[in-house]
Formats: sequence, C-alpha cells, structure tokens
Amino acid sequence: MAIREDDNKPNRRFGIVNLVLIGFGVLLLFSSFLPNPAAQVPRVPYSLFIDQVDDGAVKRAFITQDQIRYELANPEEGAPSLLATTPIFDMDLPQRLESKGVEFAAAPPKKPNVFSTILSWVVPPLIFILVLQFFARRSMGGGGAQGALSFTKSKAKVYVPDEESRVTFADVAGVDEAKDELTEIVDFLKTPERYTDIGARIPKGVLLVGPPGTGKTLLSKAVAGEAEVPFFIISGSEFVELFVGAGAARVRDLFEQAKKKAPCIIFIDELDAIGKSRSGSMGVVGGNDEREQTLNQLLTEMDGFSSTDKPVIVLAATNQPEVLDAALLRPGRFDRQVLVDRPDLSGRKTILEIYVKKVKLAEGVDLDRIAQATSGFAGADLANVVNEAALLAARGKRKEVELQDLNEAIERVVAGLEKKSRVLQDDEKKVVAYHEVGHAIVGHLMPGGSKVAKISIVPRGMSALGYTLQLPTEERFLNSKQDLEGQIATLLGGRSAEEIVFGKITTGAANDLQRATDLAEQMVGTYGMSDILGPLAYDKQGGGRFLGGNNNPRRVVSDATAQAIDKEVRSLVDQGHESALSILRHNLALLETIAQKILEKEVIEGDELIQMLDSSSLPRGVVIA
Repeated sequence: MAIREDDNKPNRRFGIVNLVLIGFGVLLLFSSFLPNPAAQVPRVPYSLFIDQVDDGAVKRAFITQDQIRYELANPEEGAPSLLATTPIFDMDLPQRLESKGVEFAAAPPKKPNVFSTILSWVVPPLIFILVLQFFARRSMGGGGAQGALSFTKSKAKVYVPDEESRVTFADVAGVDEAKDELTEIVDFLKTPERYTDIGARIPKGVLLVGPPGTGKTLLSKAVAGEAEVPFFIISGSEFVELFVGAGAARVRDLFEQAKKKAPCIIFIDELDAIGKSRSGSMGVVGGNDEREQTLNQLLTEMDGFSSTDKPVIVLAATNQPEVLDAALLRPGRFDRQVLVDRPDLSGRKTILEIYVKKVKLAEGVDLDRIAQATSGFAGADLANVVNEAALLAARGKRKEVELQDLNEAIERVVAGLEKKSRVLQDDEKKVVAYHEVGHAIVGHLMPGGSKVAKISIVPRGMSALGYTLQLPTEERFLNSKQDLEGQIATLLGGRSAEEIVFGKITTGAANDLQRATDLAEQMVGTYGMSDILGPLAYDKQGGGRFLGGNNNPRRVVSDATAQAIDKEVRSLVDQGHESALSILRHNLALLETIAQKILEKEVIEGDELIQMLDSSSLPRGVVIA
C-alpha cells in the first residue's frame, strides 16, 4: 500500500496558547460572579422614595442615569440606612429635593475593577488569534484536508514508494514502446549528471495519450517506482474551485511542494480538464476565466524550472490530446507525447499472465485462446475479465478459475449479463433464433479474419434478445473495402433471415441497421471507398479519437455532393442486404437445421457449431475476394 506523507506533528506551542487562553477565560468567568458592592444596596420603588422625600426622611441622595442611591435621616433600628431606586423621568425632582432640604449630587464615578478591565482587553484579541491559528493549521493540513482556508492548497497525494507498494515496469505489460520511451526519464532521475554534463536537456513534461483503461496512471507510478522518487498525483479537475484564483494558487502550491522533494514526479491525470484550448474554432476566447487562469499558472510554473534545479518531471495523461491548448504542447513544456494504446495479442497475453497470478487458476487454461478472444480489450478490461471469472468461480463454489469462467466473463464484458428472467414468447423466441443464425451463416462466409464462435438466444444486457459472438482468428490493423462490405452483409444477415422465413421484419434489427449505416457512411465519407465520389474525405475528423466517438460532422458540401454521398451509402447498404439474402436463400436448409437446434439448446458453440457452418456455401454470382 502506498504511503501518503502528511506533517501531523503535534504543535506544543499551540497547546500552551490554548491553556493560557482557557485560564484567562475561566478567570473572566469567575470575576463575573464576584460580589459587587453596589449590588448589595436594597432597591425600593420610586413611589416610596418620593413619599420618603415628602416626609423629610431622606438626608442625602446620589443621582445617576441608571439609579438613585439615597441615605435616610433617621433609619429604624436594624433597617438599612442606604437605599436605591430606579429613576423615572421627572423634571420636578431637583426642586422637590431642594424644597425638602435634601442634599443631592451626582454619584461619584465607580471605581474600576482593574482585573476585569485587563481581562476584557486581553482575552478577546487572544481568542481571535486562537481562531486564526486554528484555521491556519487546518489549511496547512494539520487539522484536516477540509479546512476553511484549504482551498488554496494543493490536493495532490504524495506517494513514497516502499518495497511492498512499489510499482515497476515489470508490473506493466502490453505497452513496451511506451516503457522504452519512459526508461530515459527514469535514467535521468537516477543519474541527471550524465545528461547535464554533455549538455543534454531532459523533457520537462511527458504527455501520456491513449484510450481509457490502457494503463497511463499505472505507467506513471511505474516510472516513480523505478526511479525511487516521490510521486505527486492529482486530477486536473481538483485544481478548479468555486473560489476565483484557487486553481492557480493550487498549481503554485503543488510546484512549491514538488521542488522541496525534488527529484520527484508530478502526475496530472485528465489534463484536458484544465488544459483545453483557450480559443474556440473562430478564435473567440472562452468564458471560463478560472480554468484559463489555472492553465496560465501551469504554463508559467513549467517554464520556471531551470537547468540547475533538481529534476522535477511533469507527467500528464489525457484521452483527448486534440483539445489541448497549443501552448501546452510546444517544446519546453509537454514536448514529448507517448502513445499508450490498446495491447496487441502478445501484450494481452502478458497482461493476463500478470493478473491471473492474483487468482487461483486451474491447470490447462490456455491464455493464448483468451488473449485471442479479447481483441480490442484494454488493460483495465482484461483485469475486469479476470476478476469477473474469479467471482463466477466463487459463485459456482469452485476452488479454481476454469476456462468456462473466463469465457463467460468475456461474454459479460462484451454483451452484458444474462437475463434469464426475461422470458420470451414462443413466436418471439423463434424470430430471435432465425435472426441470430442468419448473422452466423453470413458472417461465416464473409472475409475479415473472424470466425463465429457462439450463437445464443439467451437475452443479455439491456436490450439484446440474443447474440452471435465472432472472435478474431488473427491480429489485424487494416480492413479492405471487401472486409467492410462483408461486415455490412453480416450485420444485415439477421434482418434478411426474418424476411426470408417469416416474410416480415421486426424491431430486433434496429442496432444492426444503425451500425451498418454508420459503417457505410465511414466508407464513403472517411475512407474514400467510393468509385463515384473518389478518394475524398467528406467527414471532419473531430475529437474523441481515443473515446470511440463517431459523431464527425460532415464538411460543407454542395447539395449535389450531399445527394451523391447519400446515394452511395444507400447503395452499399442495399448491396450488403442483397448479398445476405442471396447467401441465406442458398443455405435455407442449413438455416432451418441450425435454428431448430438452437431453439432446443438455446446455445450452440465450439466444434459443433463450426461443423454445421462449414457445410454452408456461397451462391453463384456472389464473389468474396
């Protein structure tokens, strides 16, 4: 487990101040309960005082704004001679006292209580200082990270690798090229003089770009682990706050902390949260001033490193490098970009070997087969597959994770959970069976390096009433026009089977139609695979290339060109539809056989499925290159 460093040492000086202030407070409270001589004088009603004046019983009086204290001329034995009353607005009182011969004057000023006066002047300022020190300590982390003044402090977590929590390059697989690039950073952190002596300058910032789940954060921790230096980690969203200027202050505080612990690494995850371009497509400055101030401060801090400083390397990760401000990517800042992409076949196998060490794996499990079945999976997806397989094995009360658990885990990730509680009507079940078999037969005969591995009519996920699982037989990075046309035909095989068998169509092909249309639009507008429109790109390649976004707006084209694009897209989809219809009519007997088999068993896979599909054939006139 990683260690977080916090300065939580007790402040004895602060404790002494607390004791002194508490003592003063107790004394002040005690002094308020001391007997007051003025409070011992008996008070009488004002009317009684007037009667006593009229009777000539009052000898002298001392008048203040708050009270009248008077002395009786001949008090009764045992009765008090000094009395007090509360004055009432009476303009005739002086004349009344004078006419009765009463000696009266203003009361002498009350002798001040020196002790109470000192306490009243000393304790309030000390209490104010105590409150300020309390919040100051909280803002510095001593009283908790959520102090009232802590919004200007960096929220970065500091990890110092130890032997147990240390992450190294051996714990990261499938990104060998990225590791090679970062090895130079590690070497510089360990022996910077080897580079500085020759005059070389190490990059100040390294930007890790790639799809989600490919291990960017893990790779940055591995750099810190290999170099054995402190590692500051913070998300880009943690810089921006409601308070104006808080983000810039946090950036300053982060770099100040890092310089104290140099050599070290600062890792900023989701850099695009603060690093988006400061100008729109038309050059208009955006309205989020707080985010822009934070970005400006980050740019300034990265320029502040001098060659004589101890090395502080800034690593950052993002899924959207295309939206980052150009000033971030210029030489001298994030001048090195490292692609952390999805792993290939050998990389997936290595990742699986790392994660299966954490579970009890049964003997004979072929990880090559699992790696081949998980084409396109990122490292986080593979970790999820292994964990899901372990959960399934535990649920089935098995002591080891078997191959069936891993296969089921892959299907869960791809298609979702089984919905056995979703009971289909007999006629619906029959439609789903023929629909999925239509996909399987057409997909088996199409090119593209994939094979049909499983057909199921058990509902999965939110909307899938059945599914046909195709697994790649080889690692491919390019698709030809014929491959894409085969994919369109496969997607339309389910709808075509419904038309042939039932003479009607259902809503079950909605997702198939959407994917087929999107693929045809990409062929025409992005890949230039139209003989009529030629090798031109009519779609703008917008953001989200690592997030799987397909919402690329079409360029401004003429009405005639737009109509031609729509016509070509329609032609490709119609061509795939006709190919699927032709193949299924030619293999109608096989379609019926497999459909009846799957209605009986609900799931067909493995060699049994392959043997049945191998008996299919292409009709005349349908040529697959």
